[in-house]
Amino acid sequence: MNIEQLPTSDRLNRITEQIIGSAMEVHRAIGPGLLESAYQVCLAFELRERGFKVEQEKPLPVMYKNVRLECGYRLDRVVEDSVIVEIKAIEKLNAVHEAQLLPYLRLLNCRVGLLLNFHCTMLKDGIRRIVNEFPSSANSAFSAVK
Repeated sequence: MNIEQLPTSDRLNRITEQIIGSAMEVHRAIGPGLLESAYQVCLAFELRERGFKVEQEKPLPVMYKNVRLECGYRLDRVVEDSVIVEIKAIEKLNAVHEAQLLPYLRLLNCRVGLLLNFHCTMLKDGIRRIVNEFPSSANSAFSAVK
């Protein structure tokens, strides 16, 4: 079955699994300690190699009183028009990073986002999955994760 034919929750879960797998591949290849920009480029390359549409530095306007305002927000990566990926190379992810991603999800009308901190020795310790009204499905392993 084509990923586009899956129910929304299953489709989002498959995409996020592939993004995380791609991030792990990048982390295994180049390790921690580089600048965010290196990880951004490598992850975009890896995702495209897997056949995904990846937008880089996507502008995110704010709608205020029915007026579109450019505020300078830029999303690190948007995969398949569905998943926002924010890439970090910092000592530790904090609540502020998660709190920043949720409004991005709302503004872009996306259901799921990933925070990926490549500075960790073990990448799994630097992954946060943030959801915004994730569609429920009996087959969804992640629908309750917030």
